[in-house]
This record gives sequence, C-alpha cells and structure tokens, in this order.
Amino acid sequence: MSDAACPICGKPAQPDRAPFCSRRCADVDLNRWLSGRYVIPAVENEDGPTDGDVSED
Repeated sequence: MSDAACPICGKPAQPDRAPFCSRRCADVDLNRWLSGRYVIPAVENEDGPTDGDVSED
C-alpha cells in the first residue's frame, strides 16, 4: 500500500490504481477532465510577437 491519499476521496491509494484508491475515483477524475471541470489556464500574449515567433517580412 502507498502512503499517498486518493485525490478524490482521501482514502489510501492502491498500487494498482495509483494515485487513486479505486476504479470509481479514477473514473470520477477522468469525467472531471472530459467535462471541462479541470482546465489548464493559458496566458495570452497581448504584447505581440516574442523572440521565438517567426515574422513574415
């Protein structure tokens, strides 16, 4: 058994389901990603092109 807690319910994580404790908690997490509840924020660059951008001159 792992010392880590399941991120969904807080029970001890199971090695075969890490980092979750059960298939149910893994499915809950997947559903949250697929439904858009979890998002990775993006930062828009409003200043224009940066050094890494290619310009078309």
